[in-house]
Amino acid sequence: MKRAALVLGAAVAFLLAVAAPASAHVTVNPQEAEKGGFARLAFRVPNESDTASTVKLEVVLPENAPVGSVSIMPVAGWTATMERRKVDPPVDVHGSQISDVVSKITWTAAAGGGVKPGEFIEFPVSMGPLPDTDTMVFKALQTYSDNEVSRWIEEPQAGAEEPENPAPVLTLVSASSSEAEPTASPAAAAPSDEDGDGPALILAVVALVAALGGLVLGGLAFVRSRRAS
Repeated sequence: MKRAALVLGAAVAFLLAVAAPASAHVTVNPQEAEKGGFARLAFRVPNESDTASTVKLEVVLPENAPVGSVSIMPVAGWTATMERRKVDPPVDVHGSQISDVVSKITWTAAAGGGVKPGEFIEFPVSMGPLPDTDTMVFKALQTYSDNEVSRWIEEPQAGAEEPENPAPVLTLVSASSSEAEPTASPAAAAPSDEDGDGPALILAVVALVAALGGLVLGGLAFVRSRRAS
């Protein structure tokens, strides 16, 4: 049994070691948003190093899907800068034509700070109107305090295995497909208390009466057998 436990423990450790790198990468959350709308996104950054802290994150917005309005939420202990680029044709934002859009966002930790081993952080961003495309791929560079750089820049392919260094991907859906299908009303989805509890209560009473009847008959039989003896 000890040998089996050791083998099982080694197998579990191996599986966890294999699975960890595939899941511990920079992601965008939520992973789905509506075309033409505004979305509050968060770039989630886990720290994969055992000895160094994450001190910088660079996120590149896709060139083929420009966004007219981008704003960032302050994160304590970090400073953020945005680079811009020209686009032609311009992007429409509430009737205004925007030809200068954000191309890259960089978050940098204060001296001595950062995401320590075993921790993660999220960088919130609001952007929109989201373009009329199926996906937005945000290539990201994660820099550690020991100058190591993790390049999350590979675009996942449909039907293929996840790449070794996947980039964060936001899936965009149309307004009609993002609306949930109407669900049945609570009254239709589940019976009311009167409808549901009535039969159950009757069955419970019948079972109780039958059980009591069995006890009475058993007692009478016992008494008769004692008298006969």
